[in-house]
Amino acid sequence: MIHKRSDQFYLVREDMLSEAMLKTVEAKRLLEEESVRTINDAVNQVELSRSAFYKYKDGIFPFHTMVKEKIITLSIHLQDQSGSLSRLLAMVATTGANVLTINQTIPLQGKATITLTIETAAMTMDVTNLLEQMQGLDAVYKVEVVGSGA
Repeated sequence: MIHKRSDQFYLVREDMLSEAMLKTVEAKRLLEEESVRTINDAVNQVELSRSAFYKYKDGIFPFHTMVKEKIITLSIHLQDQSGSLSRLLAMVATTGANVLTINQTIPLQGKATITLTIETAAMTMDVTNLLEQMQGLDAVYKVEVVGSGA
């Protein structure tokens, strides 16, 4: 039998979550945005049972809420071309994030790995949106969160 701990956390891709978990996140968002007045209204709108909502509500959170006012470390695989790192850092700056450390490997086979640690407290967008924007840059091959903490 596997012992389940309530203090152990996992980062799980959205497509791996159950439908009830995803609907719980959506119901919580509706309540937070005050799009609905009651839990009953929220669960009815997303077509979720109240019991499922109460089962998951204290155990599932969007990634961006877990990294608010924290430090995150990203691993970014970047094409070795003039200005690519500058464009990436300019994008980070526009969000209000504070760059704490930056390390870059020597480019091999036209790619470099950047390890970027940022403070997210003053960000004007969700971390998830920043990651999507970074991934959208032509010179970026891959962006991964490798750590987060206070």
